Amino acid sequence: MRAFVTGGSGFLGGHLIRALIERGYAVRALARSDRAVQAVEALGAKAVNGDLAATDAMADGMRGCAVAYHCAALAEDWGELARFEQVNVEGTRCVLQAARTAGVRKLVHVSTEAVYLDGSPLVGVTESRPLPERPLPGYPSTKGAAERLVLQANSAELATVIVRPRLIWGRDDPKILPRLVEASDGGWLRLIDGGRFKTSTCHVDNCVEGMLLAGERGEPGRVFFLTDGEDVLVHDFMAQVLGAVGRPAPTGSIPLWAATWLARICALLWRLLPLKGTPPLTPMAVLLSGHEITVVDRRARTELGYQGRVTRDEGLATLTGPPDLPPPPSG
Repeated sequence: MRAFVTGGSGFLGGHLIRALIERGYAVRALARSDRAVQAVEALGAKAVNGDLAATDAMADGMRGCAVAYHCAALAEDWGELARFEQVNVEGTRCVLQAARTAGVRKLVHVSTEAVYLDGSPLVGVTESRPLPERPLPGYPSTKGAAERLVLQANSAELATVIVRPRLIWGRDDPKILPRLVEASDGGWLRLIDGGRFKTSTCHVDNCVEGMLLAGERGEPGRVFFLTDGEDVLVHDFMAQVLGAVGRPAPTGSIPLWAATWLARICALLWRLLPLKGTPPLTPMAVLLSGHEITVVDRRARTELGYQGRVTRDEGLATLTGPPDLPPPPSG
């Protein structure tokens, strides 16, 4: 059995490669840099040199593969719209073209609940909710556009399935956990309204479980939310995650209205001056972390047999960050 993975050098893609190899798959993974080549080969996959625009290289790498998993994306809360469109929309278009050329039978596309972000509440959202007509620009709008491409590509020749994990976390997390630790160690960690609202979460191993089931059993043209099951207060989850790496529970809080205005001011300054890098607070970050965002994964549990096998406590017990995560402050 052969499988192809985009984004294999990343957090989710790396865990997926390990799981596929454990199941007996020979894995080929797209790699756009020497570092990415080394990362996927260290996991046991064969590197396919190229980026998401390298349609021919991807098609060559996909030949003989029964399934392809499209994990690669630009998942940021700040950036130029053209860059989001290039990676998330045109990149997905190229992956689909390569899969059709190579004769891949099934493609699993990793999406996000952020496709629904248009300023309205996301509480208990199911897959039956239609995508908004006017999603927020950037990550939400381009991931929604990518979903449309994936569903339009579904055919007798290429079956396509979409999974939407909410807030992927777990061991080796190179992004969310280091940012939390930096803010905690620096003494400037503030939760919006104290984090006293709920969120859904999805441990990386549970996300991989859902992806594998989608590849094996997912009905073509279907979309599946993936979560850890029971929702949790943002404050409690952050306290648990920080506690697992030796940091204190967050105590600082900022009102939602203040966070919203601060994010707008930062965005304006970064665009007008312009300033380099990412603003300390963005409107997208406020929307993703300052409101309840809960989704329902009943469809995955019913149709795929998804269980979310890793409990939150089990995930916390094995939580580690990347190798360069600093140790807890002494004293």
